[in-house]
Amino acid sequence: MKVEKIIYFDSPEEADTEVTLEAAKERAKTLNIRDIVVASTTGATGVKACRIFQGFNLVIVRQHTGFKQPNVQEMRPEYESEILKSGAKLLTATHALSGVERSIRRRLNTYGPVEILAEALRMLGQGLKVCIEIAVMAADAGLISVDQDCVAIAGTNKGADTAVVLRPANSNNFFDLFVREIIVKPRSRV
Repeated sequence: MKVEKIIYFDSPEEADTEVTLEAAKERAKTLNIRDIVVASTTGATGVKACRIFQGFNLVIVRQHTGFKQPNVQEMRPEYESEILKSGAKLLTATHALSGVERSIRRRLNTYGPVEILAEALRMLGQGLKVCIEIAVMAADAGLISVDQDCVAIAGTNKGADTAVVLRPANSNNFFDLFVREIIVKPRSRV
C-alpha cells in the first residue's frame, strides 16, 4: 500500500496552473517519468510548461485547426514560436474523443459511442477527460510510448487544473489506457 498526496482545488481556476505544473513535475521526477503531455489552446499554458519541464520529453497538444472557426488555429503565433524554440514538440491533431462524431452530432442531432464515452469521462472532470484524450493523441502521433507511464496535464477552461500519471494507449487500443494516479484535480465542475 502507498499513501500519496493529491491536491484538490475547490473549483477550476486559471490561477491553479503554476501549482498544477509544479506538482506534476515533482511527481514525474519522483517516478522517473520523462514523457509529459500538456493541453494548450492559446499556447499560454504550453509556454509555462516549457519553462518548468526543461529536459523532459514535453509534448504540447493544441486543438486542431478549424476547431472553432474554419481555417483558424487558436494558438497564438508568438506562443507557438516560443514553444518550438524551447525544444518541446507541438502536436496538432483531431481530438481523439470527438473528431468526425462531433460533426455527426451537430448535423444529425445524435450522439455516437465516442462522444458518449467522452461525456462519461467528464464525470471525473473535464481536465481528466482531456488528459486521457491528449495522451492517446500523443501516442498515436508516436511522440510518447505506450510502454511507459507519462504525466498528462489539462484544464477545465483556461490554464491547467488537472494532472495525472497514466499508461497511455493508441486509439485502436483505447481501453488499454490506465490512469495510475491523480496528482491534482478540481473538486467541482465550475
